[in-house]
Amino acid sequence: MAGRMLKFIRGKGQQPSAERQKLQNELFAFRKTVQHGFPNRASALAWDPLLRIAAIGTATGALKVYGRPGVELYGQHTNPDSAVTQIKFVSGTGRLVSLCDDNSLHLWEINEKSLVELKTLTFEGKNKKISAVCIECSGEHLLLGTEGGNIYALDLNTFSISEDVIYQDVVMQNCPEDFKVNPGAVESLCEHPKVPSRLLIGYNRGLVVLWDRAAAAPTHTFVSNQQLESLCWNDDGDHFTSSHNDGSYVTWEAGGAGERALKEPVTPYGPYPCKAISKLLNRTSVDGDQITIYAGGMPRASYSDKYTVTVQQGDKHVAFDFTSRVIDFFTTTPVPPDGAPAPEQRPDSPAAVLASTVNQTAAYLVVLAEEELVVIDLRDSAWRPVKLPYLVSIHASAVTTAQLVDNVAPHLTDNIIAAGDQQTANLYSDAAWPISGGTVDEETSTEEEGGRQLLLTGHEDGSVRFWDVTGVAMTPLYKYTTAQLFSGEEIAENTEQNDEEEWPPFKRVGTFDPYSDDPRLAVKRVILCPLTGMLTIGGAAGQIIVASLKTSANTAEVKTLSVNIVSDRDGFVWKGHDQLTLRPGPYCFQQGYHVTSVTQLVPPAAVTSLAAAWEWGLVCAGTAHGLALTDATRATALTHLCTLQHDHSGAGDTPISRRKSFKKSLRESFRRLRKGRSQRRATTAASPTSPTQPPKKPLDKPLEDADVKPVERAIEARSTDDAFGSMVRCLYFARTFLVNSQTATPTLWAGTNNGGVYAFTIAVPNTNKRKDESPTCQLAKEIQLKHRAPVIGITVLDPDPSDVSFTYSYLK
Repeated sequence: MAGRMLKFIRGKGQQPSAERQKLQNELFAFRKTVQHGFPNRASALAWDPLLRIAAIGTATGALKVYGRPGVELYGQHTNPDSAVTQIKFVSGTGRLVSLCDDNSLHLWEINEKSLVELKTLTFEGKNKKISAVCIECSGEHLLLGTEGGNIYALDLNTFSISEDVIYQDVVMQNCPEDFKVNPGAVESLCEHPKVPSRLLIGYNRGLVVLWDRAAAAPTHTFVSNQQLESLCWNDDGDHFTSSHNDGSYVTWEAGGAGERALKEPVTPYGPYPCKAISKLLNRTSVDGDQITIYAGGMPRASYSDKYTVTVQQGDKHVAFDFTSRVIDFFTTTPVPPDGAPAPEQRPDSPAAVLASTVNQTAAYLVVLAEEELVVIDLRDSAWRPVKLPYLVSIHASAVTTAQLVDNVAPHLTDNIIAAGDQQTANLYSDAAWPISGGTVDEETSTEEEGGRQLLLTGHEDGSVRFWDVTGVAMTPLYKYTTAQLFSGEEIAENTEQNDEEEWPPFKRVGTFDPYSDDPRLAVKRVILCPLTGMLTIGGAAGQIIVASLKTSANTAEVKTLSVNIVSDRDGFVWKGHDQLTLRPGPYCFQQGYHVTSVTQLVPPAAVTSLAAAWEWGLVCAGTAHGLALTDATRATALTHLCTLQHDHSGAGDTPISRRKSFKKSLRESFRRLRKGRSQRRATTAASPTSPTQPPKKPLDKPLEDADVKPVERAIEARSTDDAFGSMVRCLYFARTFLVNSQTATPTLWAGTNNGGVYAFTIAVPNTNKRKDESPTCQLAKEIQLKHRAPVIGITVLDPDPSDVSFTYSYLK
């Protein structure tokens, strides 16, 4: 017995041979090629002004580099539980350094269309937690400020800590007496924009020291009575600005012999207590004016829940309002013309890097929030955002369904793009995309001959978004909203006017909005016909919307239809939500999709399956109660089928309770049998040894319900699939030889959650009569699969008209 068990265990642990593994890899290899959408849990941001590429790190250890549309590189830290906290580019070299929250440093390089990790260093030691990072303009060292107050230099060539250390004790020798005890952790490090040997060191408690690295001595000290958050030089290097945790910032003179503030501390949203200004930038606008950009600083009492980045240029003042936490931001210079030298041809000397850092003309503001990326055109008079070619937040509203459509007709794609451009004509700036580094191979940028590949996503707010996923970049094309058809979604007309009069001057930017006023609007199924462009949408409240693509605006009535799936079940009671209320027509539709008909299923349960056959003008939808087939051309109902069993429908004298009592009686009967069998075995075993022993009392009389007290076991939670066997999981239109072997006829196939398959035959009128007559439909076959597993897909195979078969997919 032991030997067989050991053999069994060894057999379980056997691995396939090397040849078999090679064969598996060749036949079943799966690798990620492209990652679409916004990174999950973004945590860090960096910018290379020479190569014009950006990097984003995440809390899951992912590192992503982006250039012009089509240039995307991915890397993953070995420890996925370690979040990326900071990223620094070695400008012009294609290298970058990432810092993770486990105090580890990683050197990466862009190499042949990939992001390769070259070296790793874990910075260990007491009080050596890295709190600030600054890279030298020469690209030789990375300066590391620690919580202990010391500043270390990391040699980027050897990726090791050099002996050049700026000790806090040495820095404190010429500092005021108040800070000789403990100035706190190093909060910020900034090189002088024109004299790299001068380093601005900011400590947590408010002390700022201008340190001369050549002389190894401080030249100036600056004292603030508020906790320091960030430091920033101006372009000339004659003064710098410090931001603090009380929502104020101070501008200090550093060019001469003075060690004083140029102005009194400025609290832009005071005088009441304000949140900290976590980061501040002083830049020069394209017009030559000074522009100040900072994150935070909102009044605590009124706007503590706001996530803002404020931009001030003279009298112009806007607080950009985000719906998720602001991670970081940077400014970029104008996009160079097409004739500019390629990144690999640009000089990467320290002088060139220094020149790039001095030229801080702010043409764009790039803000990374926790759930989206927003780019503001600072040259635009209204400071409008730039339309994103990628990195769009797909989950701006929760994704509830999706459909990938191949080989979409070119004219349909062009019309969808034109409708999308019309939608966003005044919302976005026309400026070029500022993250423009890298090159795209012609082979990967050309479209397939058969047409583009579109992805449709349905969302909780009732919208359907169209995306171009033909290439590497996932570009948004068009957004269709179904909420406009139903009441309860009124939009305030004077929203912008109220915002202009409000202080602070908030301006909502970004698309991330995870909240939905009415969950019934959620899109559960969506279908796009790649040839006709017809759009079919199934919603959470049983609404089926059919829309066609138009190239111009129009005002029209919408055909409505109601289909009661459970009409033949007496006593059925729907205890769910009510159906949505249609607004009174006519409806005004802009260029794009125009609704032609709206069908309401009764009861208004969520649509679980959807199919459309525009060759015949038919649409079929399934719910947890059955299915309904409609003529989409004439907006009429053809047939419906209720798949509810009697114990689910509420019909009969003992609704639902019959099923429960039947299950309970079966359970108790099995328990009785098991107990009786065990008692009989015990009696048989006792008879030979003690024949004179009287039988036990329970065997003197038959078993009764009172003698057996079944112990009710805890009922385990089951999935919805197991609970609703009547749910229609899949629908499929096909022309097949179901009626006879001579003529293929239109058919409809449906699969349910409990292994039921229904086949319908459809008679479609001739083309010249189709507008006046509707097709007819009748149930032809009903199949019950023995395993009763959910049928999730059906495909009809017709190799021989005399032998029609179908394949199906099911859940085990």
